[in-house]
Amino acid sequence: MLNSLLVFDIETIPDVNSCKNLLNISDDSSVEEKRDALTKYHLEITNGQNSFLRQPFHLVVVISFLLCNISYQSGYEVFTLQEIRSGGTLNSSEKELVKGFFNYISEKKPRLVSFNGRTFDIPVLKYRAMVHGIQAEYFHKAGDKWNSYNQRYSSDWHCDLLESLSDFGASARVKMNEVCAAFNLPGKIGVDGSQVMGLYDSGKIQEIRDYCETDVINTYLIYLRFMHHQGRITTESYNKSVEELLLECEKKEYLKKFKEEWQITCGGKILLP
Repeated sequence: MLNSLLVFDIETIPDVNSCKNLLNISDDSSVEEKRDALTKYHLEITNGQNSFLRQPFHLVVVISFLLCNISYQSGYEVFTLQEIRSGGTLNSSEKELVKGFFNYISEKKPRLVSFNGRTFDIPVLKYRAMVHGIQAEYFHKAGDKWNSYNQRYSSDWHCDLLESLSDFGASARVKMNEVCAAFNLPGKIGVDGSQVMGLYDSGKIQEIRDYCETDVINTYLIYLRFMHHQGRITTESYNKSVEELLLECEKKEYLKKFKEEWQITCGGKILLP
């Protein structure tokens, strides 16, 4: 039984260093030219359908997470919030961020929670770890054949809400913002993923970290509702977890804005009756 919960999300920009080998582009080409070439390449290989870069070509600029302790009481789980933050510092390299993430998993041995993490975040982190020669022994060896971080249906090890909420593709895979709208949660406020590259180019790493942390909080709130629906946590425990989060939102300005938006979207009815 895992005793901690790690809700995580990453933000990325195109890895232009891959252009020389993949597209035979000169090192003298500008960053913009390299990014455009990567986009063009992905459009070509998808017959013009998708310009989104495949997982190996993303460079990780932010990893944010929310950590809870998990206790077990009378057959139910109870989550106690420990921290919400982003890994490393504003000046941390990708190598430092990725290594820190896998080391943190090895240290905390948590249940992972993500939204599209199995399809995007984790594959990106694996590729980038291999780019930098980073080992992730615990991540790959923990558990067994049927229960592990790499087992698709082992949601007690990694619950990817995008997959779990759609019953692994039996129903439509919906966007996080769509789920937040249905659940009266704030969703994305002010910034979305399409703006990350521009913020990075402007040196606004803290803004990216703040944005990523709000995505983590939205993911956690969806997960709490999912666990309550399944009868894994009680209504009392759900409301206690939400109250802990509201207190945490008083500590930082961007979280205060998140709380204000939340009170609007839910019409002041944040807790479950």
